[in-house]
Amino acid sequence: MDAMTHDISTALAPEHDCVLCPRLAAYRTTNAAANPGWFNAPVPSFGPASARLLVVGMAPGLKGANRTGRPFTGDYAGALLYSTLLRFGRAEGSYEAMASDTLRLVDTRITNAVRCAPPHNLPEPAEVTACNQYLASELAALPNLKVVLVLGVLAHAAVLRACGIPPTRIRFGHGAVHQLPDGLLMIDSYHVSRYNTSTRRLTPEMFEAVVLDVVRRLDADA
Repeated sequence: MDAMTHDISTALAPEHDCVLCPRLAAYRTTNAAANPGWFNAPVPSFGPASARLLVVGMAPGLKGANRTGRPFTGDYAGALLYSTLLRFGRAEGSYEAMASDTLRLVDTRITNAVRCAPPHNLPEPAEVTACNQYLASELAALPNLKVVLVLGVLAHAAVLRACGIPPTRIRFGHGAVHQLPDGLLMIDSYHVSRYNTSTRRLTPEMFEAVVLDVVRRLDADA
């Protein structure tokens, strides 16, 4: 991890023992007791602060990012996300489902709308609201940000709220491109979860098409 990535992640992340959301804090404590070798803390963002692309997911998976300490690392969703980023040149190295692998993001950064793993993989509305300050700070602190790729309806609404836009004003649609008032582009995709891919709501080809659109827009802006 380079110094710039570390510094901004530290500044914008909740405290290691954050208690803003009592339910999530209690769940974190329970998981830490059961699995003391896991990360078991709010998961920081991953990728360079100079990135023009920010990928926003929902929340860390219990046995994924909550275990490894890196977004989308160690679960099925990460396998699809990172293999696609590697294919389209948004990452380099090798993804081995652990934070100590050689994976490096290229002009791309990844975060979550909620930084702590929630029970049943589903944060409550109050928890999304409480954590939105960190997403807003993240968006404001990335100087070169051009495109936000949101994974799922929850992330879509969280990004809008972080930008001061009522979530009901802009509807989610897979592959939809939204021009936000500050000039930022927000592009929607169904979440890369195992459920969505196993039900074929999202196929690898569908996700690749969205990422290709993102890459082409960034290349045109270069």
